[in-house]
Amino acid sequence: MKSNHFFFSALALTFSFILCAEEYPWLSSLDYNNDVFKSGEKLMRLEHGLYALEEKPSNEGSLIIAIHGSRSRGYEWVYPLKTIDTRNHDVYFFRWNDQACTEPSAIKLNQLITQKLALNPRIEKVILISHSYGGLLTSWFYKNWSNKIPMDVHAIATPIAGIELVNNVCQYIPPKEISENVNVNQWLTQKGLDSVFRDLEFDPQIIELEGNEAYLLPSEYRDQRLGHNWSISYVADKLKENDFK
Repeated sequence: MKSNHFFFSALALTFSFILCAEEYPWLSSLDYNNDVFKSGEKLMRLEHGLYALEEKPSNEGSLIIAIHGSRSRGYEWVYPLKTIDTRNHDVYFFRWNDQACTEPSAIKLNQLITQKLALNPRIEKVILISHSYGGLLTSWFYKNWSNKIPMDVHAIATPIAGIELVNNVCQYIPPKEISENVNVNQWLTQKGLDSVFRDLEFDPQIIELEGNEAYLLPSEYRDQRLGHNWSISYVADKLKENDFK
């Protein structure tokens, strides 16, 4: 286990050698109480790639990967990432080119996950938690995940039905089926309260897809309007409350 720790620590530092040690976004260094924006900046300064956020990953149990949305500032992930961190889960962050089409990054993530699983046969499940445009990236896995290890996808505030720009530029097509080894959970914000969706003529979060478990989020969370970015924190609390079941 110690050798795995050194390997992944070295790998993370290789990907981000421009960052000094105190700037690497280990979960232990992220702070949502004092300067959440500074912690968010740490996440978003990472080069594109898959990063362990724990100094000593267990490399067993569940592999949790957070996938940010377009033009993310990272701060919206700080509380959720720290909340879902438990002894049975290793938490990773996938930094990707969110100003491009999602499919190339989805294929890259699939390759990185496959490599990770090959090195760590005690991992029992992969859990993807995606937000907004990142949910279009994870929708690639609905049909294309071919590993024997099961995958859970939690897509939060995601325009899964597509939006005109992405449809035209990226030839995005909404998913039509879900593989047997994939469990999809879609968490929908209330359109009128979501600053990203409320002015659209339709709600792009709504899709007819067999096997997709959809949950409509409440209007408030911790006495605040439950909008686009705040939705990740709500889902993180629910996932931890239910032990990801």
